Amino acid sequence: MEAVAKLNNNPTSPRKMRLLADLIRGMEVEKALNVLKFHPKHPSTPLEKLLVSAVANWKVKNEGTRVEDANLVVKTIFVDGGRMLKRMRPAPQGRGYRVRKRSNHVTIIVDSRA
Repeated sequence: MEAVAKLNNNPTSPRKMRLLADLIRGMEVEKALNVLKFHPKHPSTPLEKLLVSAVANWKVKNEGTRVEDANLVVKTIFVDGGRMLKRMRPAPQGRGYRVRKRSNHVTIIVDSRA
């Protein structure tokens, strides 16, 4: 039985988060956790916490089954754009440039390999 975890309004751009999501998609959970733990990009920390949360959700759904025996994999992971904060930055000759501070929503689904 699969388990889902969601992370909403994470303050990093969706493009940066998708790079990490593409990296762990289809991977075994233990290997994905090790990859995220030692990855230099800053969105790896919240993604690692999200994966741990998905595993905890799987444990709650499947009482009496050990995680080590279940052979969990990252079945699905996708990143959607979140809200965008629009700010102004001073520019030459009295103008203002628009700065778009992006955020994202991440959804991760883990399941045991059949």
